[in-house]
Amino acid sequence: MSLLRTEALSKRFGGLEAVRNVDLELPAGEIRAVIGPNGAGKTTLVSVISGRLEPTAGRIFFKDRDITGLSAWQRARAGIVYTFQITSVFPKLSCHDNLALAIQRRRMTGLAGRLREDPAALRAEVEAALARVGLAEDIDRTAAELPYGHQRLLEVALGLALSPELLIMDEPTQGLSNAEIARFCDLVRGIASEVTVLLIEHNMPVVMDLAERITVVERGAVLAEGTPAEIRADAAVQRAYLGT
Repeated sequence: MSLLRTEALSKRFGGLEAVRNVDLELPAGEIRAVIGPNGAGKTTLVSVISGRLEPTAGRIFFKDRDITGLSAWQRARAGIVYTFQITSVFPKLSCHDNLALAIQRRRMTGLAGRLREDPAALRAEVEAALARVGLAEDIDRTAAELPYGHQRLLEVALGLALSPELLIMDEPTQGLSNAEIARFCDLVRGIASEVTVLLIEHNMPVVMDLAERITVVERGAVLAEGTPAEIRADAAVQRAYLGT
């Protein structure tokens, strides 16, 4: 059973068809990269999948359930978490408080949204989440104090704190140093046994290193799909994206 499946998914903005009849199938436990030229429709595609945008046509299935009509927050509750191309942390809050809010959101149950009050356990979970992305020493700093690359890592920690089944990351290595990129790749490999990853990324060494399969998008449609070796050897991809 596929974790995520789309059928003829399309999104039109006036006369622009940003996503065109995309059939995408993502098995549970896979690291999938989506690549393509600027303006190819990658971010629009994952925005439709995550519920931030409504599709013009087509359907989306998550664990064989049709979620096309669900809102973004309903999809997040179902297990689809999207980290943004532009950081979406709370800049005036500490790293601790950013993570605490995400963890408390995950713990909310029932219509009343009651929270399990356990400050010591919450602090321990926050510390573990920050250590996972290499930000343990920044726990009491505000998000605004962090370098941009560290804010991206904090956002990844926020996504993981929601315990997703599918984690969608849009340009997560943007602004990271080489050392931070290496740490990020180690992190993704480490979580692959528990979280399915859908990754939009321009850094081709990262894509080729991490992805088990790659979907190439051009002008809103799927141009090619395959393993990194197959994508490297695809003549149409070379002409359209790799520039060879």
